[in-house]
Amino acid sequence: MKDLTSLIVVIISFGITAVLGFKVIPYLHKLKYGQTILDIGPSWHKNKQGTPTMGGVMLMASVLFSLLIGILYSVIIRGELIKEFDNAKRISMLIAGVILAFSMGFIGFLDDYIKVVKKRNLGLTAKQKTVLQGIVSALYLVALAFAGMNTTWIPFIGDVSIISGWGLLFWPIAFFFVYGFVNAVNLTDGLDGLASSVTLVSCCAFMIIAVVGGSLVGMNVYAAAVAGACGGFLVWNMHPAKVFMGDTGSMFLGGAVVALSFGVQRPVLLLLVGIVYLLEALSVVLQVTSYKLTGKRIFKMSPIHHHFEMCGWTEEKIVFIFSAVAFIFSIIAIILVLYS
Repeated sequence: MKDLTSLIVVIISFGITAVLGFKVIPYLHKLKYGQTILDIGPSWHKNKQGTPTMGGVMLMASVLFSLLIGILYSVIIRGELIKEFDNAKRISMLIAGVILAFSMGFIGFLDDYIKVVKKRNLGLTAKQKTVLQGIVSALYLVALAFAGMNTTWIPFIGDVSIISGWGLLFWPIAFFFVYGFVNAVNLTDGLDGLASSVTLVSCCAFMIIAVVGGSLVGMNVYAAAVAGACGGFLVWNMHPAKVFMGDTGSMFLGGAVVALSFGVQRPVLLLLVGIVYLLEALSVVLQVTSYKLTGKRIFKMSPIHHHFEMCGWTEEKIVFIFSAVAFIFSIIAIILVLYS
C-alpha cells in the first residue's frame, strides 16, 4: 500500500483553511480589520479598500494542525517517520523550519496589527522589521549548524562541505538568502491569489523533491500542509478576494518556503522553484537603482506584477502566467534532482 500521508495532510489542511474562512472573515469584518490600500499601487486597487486582512492566521492555524495530524499518522499508523525521529539532524531541521515560518509569521502579524488596529498605515518601521527578521534568520541558521548541517547540494557537483575553507561562505550567503526570500514572498503578495497560487506550486515541487531527493518524509508532510493551506486560502483569496493574507500570511509562507528548501538540503533549488519571488524582488531592486542613478524607471510600476497590470493584463491572467512560470521552473528543479 502506498503512503497516503501527504494526500491526507493536503486534504485536511485545505479543508481547515477553507472552513476557517466562514468564521474568521466575518470576525475580521466585525473588528474592522480592513486593508488600507496605499497610493503607490495602481489606482483601481482602491476598490479593494476595507477588504479584511490578517487572513494569514488561517494559514498558520491550518498548517500547524494538519502538520501535527500528518506526523501522528505517519508515526502511529504508518511508522514512516520513526527513522527521521531517530535522526537528530532531520528532526531538528524540521522543527527549526516550522519555528522559522511561525516566527516570520508573528513578525508579519505585529506589522498587520499596528497597521489595522493602531491605524499606523506603514506598520513596523523598516528598521524594526529588518532587525526582527535578521535575528530570526540568524537563529535559524545557528539551529541548522547545531543540527549538523555540514554540506549543501549543488547541481552536477553534489554535496559540498560548508564547515571549512571556501564552504564557510555558505553561511553569510544563506543569511541573505533567508532574509531576502522571505521579503520576496511578501512583495509577491500584491494581487488577489498571486502569492497563494505561486506558493502552492512551489510547495508541491518541494513535496516531490523531498521524496526523490532522499525520502525526507517530514519535509514532505510539511510541504503538503503548506500546499493544502494555500489551496484552501485560494477559496477566499481568488479575485475578487474576500480576504487578504496580509504580512502575517506572506511572511509565514516566505519562512515556510525557505525552510523547505533548506530542509530538503538543497536551498539552491529555491532559485528555480522560487523564480517568481526572485523576479518580483529583482524588479524592485532594478527599479529603485535605475531611478536613483538615471532618474528613469525600467518598469511602469514595481513589483513586476504591477507592471503587467499597467500594461493591461487582468489580475487573473497575471496569476495564471506567474503560476505557470513557477510550475515550469519547478519541473526543471525536479529534473535536476533526478539527473544531476
